[in-house]
Amino acid sequence: MHLVMTSPPAAEPVTVADAKAHMRIDGDAEDVLIGSLLLTSRLHIETALSLALITQSWTLMLDCWPDARQLDLPLAPLSSVREVRVKDASGNATVVPEQNYLVDIASRPPRLVWNNCTPPLPGAPANGIEIDLSAGFGDDADSVPAPLKHAILMLTAHWYEHRDPQEIGGEGARIPDAIGDLINPFRTIRL
Repeated sequence: MHLVMTSPPAAEPVTVADAKAHMRIDGDAEDVLIGSLLLTSRLHIETALSLALITQSWTLMLDCWPDARQLDLPLAPLSSVREVRVKDASGNATVVPEQNYLVDIASRPPRLVWNNCTPPLPGAPANGIEIDLSAGFGDDADSVPAPLKHAILMLTAHWYEHRDPQEIGGEGARIPDAIGDLINPFRTIRL
C-alpha cells in the first residue's frame, strides 16, 4: 500500500509572514529558509498524525484488498473518495460503481465499506487497485485548527534555532514536548 499525491494543497496553513512575526524576525534575508522550514514542519505534522491539513488529492494504490468487508483509508479528515479503479492482468482499469461501496468519513480512520457485495479482485499482481481521494480540513489556512497551526510555528522556530547537524536521537535533534502536547488531541488512538 502506498500513497501518491496527485494535487498538493493550494496554500500553506502558516505564511512566512506569520512565522517571521512569531520568531520576531525583520527583513527578508531568511524568507526562503523560513518557507522551507514551514513546508517541512507541515509535512512532519501531517505524517505524524496521518492528516492532510489543507485540501489535497491523493491516489492510494494496493496490490489486493486487505479485508473483504472494508478498507481503512490512511488520511484524515477525508472529504471524498472520487473514484475506485481495479486493473485487470493487462493493466486496463475498470471503475467500480459507487453504489457498490459507501465512504464513512466520520470514522477515524475513515473507511470504504462494501455495500453487501464482494470487492472486485485485481488481475494485476502489483498496484492493481487505485483509489482517488481528497482529504483536508478545508481549502485555506482558516480551516486548519489553531493548535496545529501553532505547532507548525513552534516546530519551524525550533528548526530555525537548531540548524547545526545533529545526531539522530540526540538531545539537540529532539522535538520539544510542547509541540507533541499541541498535536496529541489529533492523534488516532488504537484500542
